[in-house]
Amino acid sequence: MEVRRRIAARTRESATGVWPIMPGSERPPEGWPGWPDGKKFALVLTHDVENRTGLEKARRLADLERDMGFRSSFNFIPEGSYKDPAELREELVRNGFEVAVHELNHDGRLYQSRMEFTDKTKKINGYLGEWGAVGFRSGFMRSNLDWHHELEIHYDMSTFDTDPFEPQPYGRHTIFPFWVPRPDTNHESQITNHSGGSSPGYVELPYTLPQDSTLFLLLREETPKIWIHKLDWIAAHGGMALVNVHPDYCHFDNDRPSKGTYPVARYRDFLQYVAERYRSEFWQPLPSQLAAFVGKLSPQPILRRAKRVCMVTHSFYETDNRVTRYATTLVARGDAVDVLALRRSPELPEEEMIEGVRVFRIQDRFEKGEQTKFAYLWPLLRFLRASMRWVTRRHASEPYDLLHIHNVPDFMVFAGWYPKLTGARVILDIHDIVPEFFASKFGILPKGLTFALLCWMERASAAFAHHVIIANDLWLEKYALRTRTAGRCTAFINNVDSSVFTRRARRRDDGKLIVLFPGGLQWHQGVDIALRAFTQVRAELPHCEFHIYGDGNAKESLVRLAADLGLDGSVRFFKPRSVREIAAIMAEADLGVVPKRADSFGNEAYSTKIMEFMAVGVPVVVSSTKVDRYYFDDSVVRFFPSGDAQGLARQMLAVLRDAEMRREMVRRASEYVATHCWESRKADYLTLVDSLCATDVALPTPVLAQKAA
Repeated sequence: MEVRRRIAARTRESATGVWPIMPGSERPPEGWPGWPDGKKFALVLTHDVENRTGLEKARRLADLERDMGFRSSFNFIPEGSYKDPAELREELVRNGFEVAVHELNHDGRLYQSRMEFTDKTKKINGYLGEWGAVGFRSGFMRSNLDWHHELEIHYDMSTFDTDPFEPQPYGRHTIFPFWVPRPDTNHESQITNHSGGSSPGYVELPYTLPQDSTLFLLLREETPKIWIHKLDWIAAHGGMALVNVHPDYCHFDNDRPSKGTYPVARYRDFLQYVAERYRSEFWQPLPSQLAAFVGKLSPQPILRRAKRVCMVTHSFYETDNRVTRYATTLVARGDAVDVLALRRSPELPEEEMIEGVRVFRIQDRFEKGEQTKFAYLWPLLRFLRASMRWVTRRHASEPYDLLHIHNVPDFMVFAGWYPKLTGARVILDIHDIVPEFFASKFGILPKGLTFALLCWMERASAAFAHHVIIANDLWLEKYALRTRTAGRCTAFINNVDSSVFTRRARRRDDGKLIVLFPGGLQWHQGVDIALRAFTQVRAELPHCEFHIYGDGNAKESLVRLAADLGLDGSVRFFKPRSVREIAAIMAEADLGVVPKRADSFGNEAYSTKIMEFMAVGVPVVVSSTKVDRYYFDDSVVRFFPSGDAQGLARQMLAVLRDAEMRREMVRRASEYVATHCWESRKADYLTLVDSLCATDVALPTPVLAQKAA
């Protein structure tokens, strides 16, 4: 019952009703021409011969197929528990069957290291040549498709479309064969003859019907109905039905039944169904014939496998534009993205699907007012522990290709230690450079012990990651030099997502002028400067209000300051809102302010808010910081001297009083946004992800135990 519950949990409602089908598996590769002679689908039969018992039954299984008009491939272990069955191999080939190599020893050690794989490849290639075989199948359904280029093969059968009982349950997500090109060759190269030399590629044939051992021994099915239902679904979508049957587990009419075998009549019934239901509608090639067909296609069907990505952020996903932008970009092209984040209110669910992104809120943070170093550090350590445990458990059953981990803090990157150990790639995304951020937040001297420790942790975290993304170009050189990451460090500013932050018709018509600040309420953001400036603005424009959306450790002091300045009623504080909500709120404002301090961390911290205001058509007054002068000029924003409340007030009044100035600023800002939005950079991000994940990696031996769990 537990086994059935597990499979039910992974099963999408589909034609099978009882076996998982991944959405998108039914889509053929681009340019797929269909099967020869207009056949509806292809049927491939293959058999792993794992021990002496299977060897003794192989001939009887071949006779059964031959009598019914079918042919198959038998995959033998060269150095397993039985000797090379040369006579049987020759007999099978004479009768129209095929032989292939099934690993080397079938001991689960082939993929322990690249060195061991390369060493054993020499022997495997020797057997391929001796047997005249052109196909390979790994043991225990472990594979590394990039490493397989060392094998002198035309095809490989070491993957599947999806199978919840294998180490990688999500498989390759396709019911079609596909070409696996060598990374250093032209994708249009053809299969070469089996003549020694390396091939430009090979054809991958994933099994698409569950293995007989899973169906009849693990699930204890008593009929082939699951095979039949899945076959019908594959036939309806024009795919390839490939089934692997082990003669070891079959008992024939005169054999004694046992718990480790099932009646071969179930396989016979399946073949009978195919012959009667589909008659001349299917193509039944040997694996080598199918590989030859695919190898001659031009262009060849190359599979872009959907990637599994996990993002970890100690922030609120729904309000963190940088994280949501990456996640939705990946989901939009078909990747699966999980995000581990904080929960900002009890009303929010712990797990939620947001625009195709699975968000898991693994820790609550209902208040954001840490005033001491320990009060700030303790929740971070708890989140690291929780995310590390979550990622490790999930990766063990549903492996990730990539971990994209966001700071602050830098050490959050170590949540991905287990995925990295097992081959996943890791990106560390530096939203804020921590030593300077921490120094600004808690008044730490840049030459003290704490600052030195933060720099050490920064280097260690950067060394752990495969690639580092940093939030602006000013930090890039400093960070790369300090962490020695030149060559694997890229700057991605917070380019605005133009699908979210866009100009829209104004709905507000209340006669008020609204000044807006949306963001973190920390000292370096300079919101206190804006409050002091607003006293003069309100004195001259009584119908003006200042709305502040955000949270942070400076919020209480800002609320008190507003009261002390007599701004009650004209200054309003609001809780943070989701990215889409805040975009709509910003579009209704008359003026945005970004009053960061230039004598602090804020001098080099790029502010996303500037581009967001520009994108929604709202003019913005900005503190003259080093980073903002680097990216913007006086034609698109109005600058004021950092820290100068009176200077800020003058610029705010000038913009609010001059409608023509506002229109001209908005026009020029819109032109700037059009060339600097996320659309202009997202291809670079996707290319980075693909380049990091270009190598398929083998899973470690420990996950093999899950199949029997």
